[in-house]
Amino acid sequence: MTALRSLDDLTLVHRGKVRDVYALDEQLLLMVASDRLSAFDVVLPDPIPGKGEILTQLSNFWFARTGQIVRNHLTGIPLDQMLSPELAHTLRRRAVIVIRLQPVAAEAIVRGYLIGSGWKDYQNSGSVCGIRLPSDLAQAARLPEPIFTPSSKAAVGSHDENISQAALEAQIGHELADRIRAISLRLYQQAAEYALQRGIIIADTKFEFGLDEHQNLVLMDEIFTPDSSRFWPLDSYSPGQSPPSYDKQFVRDYLETLDWNKTAPGPRLPAEVIQATAARYQTAYTTLTGQAWSKT
Repeated sequence: MTALRSLDDLTLVHRGKVRDVYALDEQLLLMVASDRLSAFDVVLPDPIPGKGEILTQLSNFWFARTGQIVRNHLTGIPLDQMLSPELAHTLRRRAVIVIRLQPVAAEAIVRGYLIGSGWKDYQNSGSVCGIRLPSDLAQAARLPEPIFTPSSKAAVGSHDENISQAALEAQIGHELADRIRAISLRLYQQAAEYALQRGIIIADTKFEFGLDEHQNLVLMDEIFTPDSSRFWPLDSYSPGQSPPSYDKQFVRDYLETLDWNKTAPGPRLPAEVIQATAARYQTAYTTLTGQAWSKT
């Protein structure tokens, strides 16, 4: 295969809210994380500089730490083995070569704390996705134990919807749904313990899985990033309020102050919101990995 000099030489397989996926051959894909930011399932018009690089590098960090729990989609193939030196250099921190999978059409969500849509659900019903919880929990309270609350996987521009474990089983089968639940809880528990030692609470997170050609379950996309998780600084955590965070909740909070119906097109972000969001993503990376983030 001739080393590719431009992404225009590749077939675009999928354009998600953040990632663009290109076909390299029948077995391999090139996954490129952009700087796009989505909130309330709408891609906003303003990118966050360096965001795609942080998502990729932080995911790689976590994939390396969780490989003993479940196989992931990374191949370990260097970019310059299939791309030109120039293109490989340009994409070196935001792209990876992965195996081609059949995505499982659901998001695997684990919640360790009562926040976001889970908090709204709890206020209305005393439950989260049908899971009954104690009656005296405050906003952002730590749950008695982490819970698995899957959601549908919506197309770009549409909204994901929480579903029950029973609905997930009806959609993909009992055995696969049960395995995804067990693996998701193990992933969360291991990462949450590690992050807590680094001064970060992982309040909740989501995973995506796929099946390989032999129907083996494989972890894909991203894990434990500021896009897929809520990261709260431990030293400022206090139940009863929405804690400060190192993730895109900062953008959601800003958007909630606007007269916007949460449908496309999304509103423009002020420069100060863009800069503050980039700083939060960098802080999450540095705190969790112990490595300073360089913009070069």
